[in-house]
Amino acid sequence: MYDVVLLSMAEPDGGCCGSDSCGDGHSDAPRPRVPVLHCADALRAAGARVETVVACADSEIDQVLARLDGPPREDGLTWPDADGKTRLVIAVTDDGQLRHVLRRLVRRYAPAPSKRPAELPAGRTVPDLPALAVLPIDAAATDLAAQLGLPREPAAVAAAVLGDRARRLDLLRHDGGSVTLDGVLLAGSTEGGQPVQWAGRVEVDDAVLTDGAEPLLAVAVANGSGATLLDGLPLLTNADPADGVIDVAVAVPVRHKPLFGTPRLRIEVRRARGRAVSVTPRDAEVPFADDGVSGELTRKRSWWVEPSAWAVYTG
Repeated sequence: MYDVVLLSMAEPDGGCCGSDSCGDGHSDAPRPRVPVLHCADALRAAGARVETVVACADSEIDQVLARLDGPPREDGLTWPDADGKTRLVIAVTDDGQLRHVLRRLVRRYAPAPSKRPAELPAGRTVPDLPALAVLPIDAAATDLAAQLGLPREPAAVAAAVLGDRARRLDLLRHDGGSVTLDGVLLAGSTEGGQPVQWAGRVEVDDAVLTDGAEPLLAVAVANGSGATLLDGLPLLTNADPADGVIDVAVAVPVRHKPLFGTPRLRIEVRRARGRAVSVTPRDAEVPFADDGVSGELTRKRSWWVEPSAWAVYTG
């Protein structure tokens, strides 16, 4: 039977002790949420050895991930154990938390280019990352787990992580040092919700979708389909998180002047697919949402796809 760790993130005002083993004498220690406790009960009922960890810092996440390491290697690389008996459940309130754990996994297992081992799959910079189960705290949220059709109820998640069915998925990495699981939408809006035009150069492999000389409303860089809507307009509809390519769309405002009547603005959507994409903003700051996490792009950023790099237990 497996050892299972249920890892969740502490609330901003939570305590500083993250393990269920340090509850005695620590009244301010963060406690696992109810779905986590229910999942732990279901795992124990199935015979698993269970530990719950509420992480308050990256170091505590890394301590959990270290339990997925394989035996020492002659080349000194830290590598995941393909036959490990420890399995991981990530309890998340949003996709940004799941992305954060995957980013720590990549940091742990990605070798330096000068130490690339022969067994690393072609076209990849990371090994096959260990499969994990996702426990959404909000059972009704529209999130990556829902998009992938993963189990959401604690008992079903427990059954999935103890099972043998896992689905391998693509991972997007970028030169800013992070990862993307679902997608990025680069778009700004006014306080009233109206789109704001901006300019930037967008390249997909060797194709140029826009050279930066024309206005843009949005750019979608997608691995899945959760970040592809612009004010209700679907920029992409067929993004597949396991097809080995990135789907990209740019929304360009075009003024249409009919022979008769008033000129009006329509949106032209250009699409492309490839292994890598770069966006170079011409404006000082371009707002974006990456797996639901907001930020501002101020310089060129490049994403590339890592086919089948990570995996989820599907039940």
